[in-house]
Amino acid sequence: MVSRAPSTLPPGKRPDLRTRVNDFWQHVTDGMEVSQLWSQFEKDARSSYRFYNRGLDQAAENVSPGRRFLFTARQLFWAILEKLTPARRVLLLAALVMLIFPGGGFTFRDQSGTERGVQIDLHFFGGLFLLVVLVLEVADRVVMKRDLEIAKEIQTWLLPGVPPQIPGVAVAYMTRPANTVAGDYYDVFPRPGRTPPEDRVFLIVADVAGKSIPAAMLMATLQASLRTLSNTHSSLAEVVTGLNQYACSNSQGGTRFTTAFLAELDPATRQLTYINAGHNAPMLRHATGAIERLERGGLPLGILLDAKYETGTAALGTGDWLLIFTDGLVEANNTKGDEFGEERTVAVLNSGIQATPAEMLTQLTTALDAFVGNTPQHDDVTAMLLKCT
Repeated sequence: MVSRAPSTLPPGKRPDLRTRVNDFWQHVTDGMEVSQLWSQFEKDARSSYRFYNRGLDQAAENVSPGRRFLFTARQLFWAILEKLTPARRVLLLAALVMLIFPGGGFTFRDQSGTERGVQIDLHFFGGLFLLVVLVLEVADRVVMKRDLEIAKEIQTWLLPGVPPQIPGVAVAYMTRPANTVAGDYYDVFPRPGRTPPEDRVFLIVADVAGKSIPAAMLMATLQASLRTLSNTHSSLAEVVTGLNQYACSNSQGGTRFTTAFLAELDPATRQLTYINAGHNAPMLRHATGAIERLERGGLPLGILLDAKYETGTAALGTGDWLLIFTDGLVEANNTKGDEFGEERTVAVLNSGIQATPAEMLTQLTTALDAFVGNTPQHDDVTAMLLKCT
C-alpha cells in the first residue's frame, strides 16, 4: 500500500476541481493503484464466498445439474440473510422488493371532481434501506475491529519479541494470522536447571484447533499453563502430561484440542529432547542434506486425559537446520486448490542453507506468497527456524 499526501497549494489559493477529485480519490484508496484495488477486491470476494458457501457444496450434490444454479443461489441468499439480525433482514427484504418492483401509483378525485394520478418511485427508498443496513453492519464491524485490535495487542505481549541469544544456535520465528488474532503459539525461553550445567532452552510451536477469538483465548491459557509448569524441575514428559490434563479440562469434549511440538535444547551438547503431540513433524535438515522428521510423542493435547507421551531425541550438528511449523504453511492453497506442500518447503530449505534463519524465513514467506497469489489465507501460518553455527 502506498500512502500519498494531499496536494499542497500556496496559501489563499483554492484547488481546482481536478485537484480536489484527485485528493478525494487518493484519500478513498489510500494511494493504492487500480491493479492493487482489484487484487484486494478479488481476495475479499473469494474469502467472503468461502465464508457464505460453507456447507452448500455438499447439499448441491444431490440436486440435478439443471437446477443446481438456482438451488445454490437460493441457499447462498439464505446463508447471507441468516447472518443478519431479524430487524436488518426485514429492512434488506423490503429494500429488495422496492428495487425489484419500483413502480406504483393510485388515482383520486379532487374537490372539483377532476381525476388525478399519483406515481410513486420506490427506487429511492429501496436504496435508502440498503444504505441503512450497510451503515448498521459497518458500525458493528468497526466495534468488533476495535475489540480485535485490543485482543491482538494483548496477544502480542504473550509472544516472544527478539529471539534469545543461544551460543552456537541462531533462531528466528514468524507468525501470520488468518484473522486479526491467531490460534498459533510459539515461544523460546531459557529453562534453568537445578545447576547451571542442567540449564536448557525450551522451544514450543502449537496450533489450537479453530481460528480467531476462541482459539486465541485457548492459546493464552496454554501459554500461562506452560510457563507455570516450566518453572518447576519437572521433566519434559511431566510438563506435557500436565499441559494435556489442563487442556482436557478446557477442550469441550475434545473439540478444542491443541497440536504442539515441545522440546528442550541443551546448548552445551546441542542435544534436543522433544515430544510431538500430534503436530506436523518438524524437519531437521542435516548438513549432509538428509532430512530427519521428529515424530515421536503422542496424541494432541486435550483429547485423552491419561494419554502417554514418548520422548524423542535428536542431535544437532554444525550446519544443521531445524524447521518447526504449523499446518497453515504446508496446507496453504493457491487458486487451483493445490497445496504449498512439504516438497516446496524442503526446496526452499535446501536453496538457502547459506542464509541466516531470518533470511530463510523471508525466502519461505516470499515463496508462499508467490504460490498462493490472491487466494485468501484460511489458516494461521507459523514457523520457527534454528540453525547451528
